[in-house]
Amino acid sequence: MRLLIIDTSGPVCGAAVMDESRVLSEFTAQNRNTHSASLMPMVESALRAAGTELKDLDAVAAVSGPGSFTGVRIGVATAKGLAHGAGLKCIPVDALEALSRSAGAWDGLVCPIQDARAGQVYGAAFRNGERLTPDEPMKLEEYLEKISALGERFLFLGDGVPVHREKIREILGEKAEFAPAHLGYLRPSAAGMIALEKGRETDYLGLQATYLRPPNAQKNKKLMEAMKQGAE
Repeated sequence: MRLLIIDTSGPVCGAAVMDESRVLSEFTAQNRNTHSASLMPMVESALRAAGTELKDLDAVAAVSGPGSFTGVRIGVATAKGLAHGAGLKCIPVDALEALSRSAGAWDGLVCPIQDARAGQVYGAAFRNGERLTPDEPMKLEEYLEKISALGERFLFLGDGVPVHREKIREILGEKAEFAPAHLGYLRPSAAGMIALEKGRETDYLGLQATYLRPPNAQKNKKLMEAMKQGAE
């Protein structure tokens, strides 16, 4: 199976083309451009570098969240549109699971965290590729308490690390380690490996974003409706 993989769930925008045996091309960018501006040129570059066209692929895999609400929407919507236009299947990939794969081999707990703002993280825990906890949004302290019961050594990576590094170190001390910069972000090829292994294929209509909690716009709408009802 040959895939195009798209990731816009975090600060790094990425696209790759790969099959079961090799990564044919991979592009990532962390710059001042928005994902909406970077993604399609990156997809075109990935296809061109791989020497293939979209119609010759078998599926489009997209990192479906959790992560930035806007970023996740961009990646999922782009994957849906490309797959629909080319008649391809879609494969959703969990962002935290893909992050854990990006870390490489580690003999303790791999703890991917995405910044969820307001002192919260989207977090999970993995050991040797096996998921130990579900994706959850929670206060950093709650997350650390939860994973502390599962092991003695913890490797943190993801865009939540720069935000929470000092607090993690304060609470866990020497038990906490942090992935080096070149392994600390989600690589689209890591997401591609999960897509190839698990193959949760769906059509373009079945590919949906994973938010874990409602976007701010939705929460604000509910708040305004509640205030309006209270005033009546």
